Amino acid sequence: MAATKTISLRPLDDRVIVQPNEAEETTAGGIVLPDSAREKPQRGTVVAVGPGKLLDSGNRGELSVSVGDVVIYGKYGGSEIEVDGEEMKILRESDILAKIG
Repeated sequence: MAATKTISLRPLDDRVIVQPNEAEETTAGGIVLPDSAREKPQRGTVVAVGPGKLLDSGNRGELSVSVGDVVIYGKYGGSEIEVDGEEMKILRESDILAKIG
C-alpha cells in the first residue's frame, strides 16, 4: 500500500483526491500481465478531501471519507491529473462506491 503524503492541492466542495493503487501485475493463476493488458485500478488511498458540499441551509455537508481511507471507485469516474509526477484522481464523493476497512 502506498504511503500517505501531503499534497499542495485542496479539493473544493464534496470532491476528494485519491492516489490509485498500482494495477495488478499478475493474475491469480500467476500469469504476468503486460502493461497493455492491465486493467485500470479501481482502488486507491484518499490523500485530500474538500470541506463538504454547501447545503441550502448554508452549512457544509460532512464527507464520509477522510485522508488515509482506502476506497473503491468507479472505473471511469472522476478526472485524472498528475501531481509531482504521480497519477491522482479527483472524484466527487458520490463517485466513491465503498470504503475498505
